[in-house]
Amino acid sequence: MPRNLEHFAALDLGSNSFHMVVARLVQGELQVQEALSEKVRLGAGLDEGNRITADASARALECLGRFAQRIAGIPAAGVRVVGTNALRMARNSNEFIREAEKVLGHDIEIVAGREEARLIYLGVSHSLADQAGRRLVVDIGGGSTELIIGERFDALETESLHMGCVSFTRRYFPDGTCNDKAFGKAVTAARQEVLSLEAAYRRAGWQQAVGASGSIKAIAQVCQENGWSESGITLDAMQRIRRKLVRAETVADAGLRGLREDRMSIFVAGLAILTGIFEQLGISEMTLSSGALREGVLYDLLGRLDHEDVRERSIAALMGRYHVDQAQAERVRDTAQSLLDQVAAAWQLDSEELADNLRWGAMLHEVGLSVSHSQFHKHGAYLIQNSDLPGFSRQTQQALAVLVRAHRRKLPMQAIGELAPEDQGPMLRLCLLLRLAARLHHARSDTPLPRPTLSAGEQEVVLTFPEGWLAEHPLTQADLEQEQTYFAAAGFTLNVV
Repeated sequence: MPRNLEHFAALDLGSNSFHMVVARLVQGELQVQEALSEKVRLGAGLDEGNRITADASARALECLGRFAQRIAGIPAAGVRVVGTNALRMARNSNEFIREAEKVLGHDIEIVAGREEARLIYLGVSHSLADQAGRRLVVDIGGGSTELIIGERFDALETESLHMGCVSFTRRYFPDGTCNDKAFGKAVTAARQEVLSLEAAYRRAGWQQAVGASGSIKAIAQVCQENGWSESGITLDAMQRIRRKLVRAETVADAGLRGLREDRMSIFVAGLAILTGIFEQLGISEMTLSSGALREGVLYDLLGRLDHEDVRERSIAALMGRYHVDQAQAERVRDTAQSLLDQVAAAWQLDSEELADNLRWGAMLHEVGLSVSHSQFHKHGAYLIQNSDLPGFSRQTQQALAVLVRAHRRKLPMQAIGELAPEDQGPMLRLCLLLRLAARLHHARSDTPLPRPTLSAGEQEVVLTFPEGWLAEHPLTQADLEQEQTYFAAAGFTLNVV
């Protein structure tokens, strides 16, 4: 871990609220110093075309401006920012993220649903007593609901369902009224969503049900403040809340003690979703966790800095699943890293993130061979882009997919052009380095290569071998001559001497 890191921050850009937690590392333990939360309602700010509206964007950027002031003194390595369902859904999320990153001064990662679930479980498990047995964790967000079964600090089953308190409010309670018919439809819809995972989750089993985040905390508060449960949530208590809401027709008129005003607009939808989960999975009682996604992001960040990076396990698991030739992957990886070291300064590729991407891309460059030898680079790109890879953001998976797609045949300039503008130039250069490394190991031989020297200009690279070596290896020479054509098509000159 970098010695100058003492403070850390994690930001969760959710569909309903934006959350931030700032913590200090004290004798190996994280000590939370500040936790902030603001209702931004980004999910409710998506228009009919699933685009973030100007008003919603303005609310979000104003909030992030306040958050930015609080984390201004924390080094970039100690800050991680993740976006969830609303940013997964929004068709203009890339444009919003570019503006948001300018305000924050930090990169924003969009995480897939199952990665969100894994991070939630990590946050919950660190906030509870470390005890034996499995726990079911439920987190109802604005646009998605995550259900996880885990044991101690390991998530065993993860799922993200397309239902949330904002989306269900729009669908079943758009005018703010609550009648028995609408509530029943919402509960049934929630049960239908849960049905897809019920069999697997019941087989896995759990000894404790735990709820996390705002919607479930609000329900628990109402249950306790009104005397319907001593602690946590029961199905009977939720049924009492339902009857009171239906009689009053609106949340405001129900007089529910313990319910904050800023929770009223989405409370009924959250209650219907949790009721459906309880009924479908046969849950009778649920306790609460103080930790959730933002705490999970914080602990995951700390793990990366302590060299306990779940991303490394994800790469190894993907290689094992698709029977990647480990020896060949390592050959290409080592050569690619050697080439990067030689041109990192000239090409401004000296960030740890770019080095990681090149290393992972090299390890996975042949993952598509398990599908078919024909066009295997395209198959590999598809597998990487669409697999659930714990620890990875969508942006990083897209970058790795581009690297694998580009390591042979014609360079996919259109795919590179779909990356964020600031990433396109560096990624193209990484693609060229991976191509050279793969070409140099075309023979798949264990015989060590003579270390080639690589120098780089703005649009030119010079690859130099020991005198006479290329003449003794005509296959490599032919490969590199063919590679010169591909480089030229991408606007680069490759000179081999």
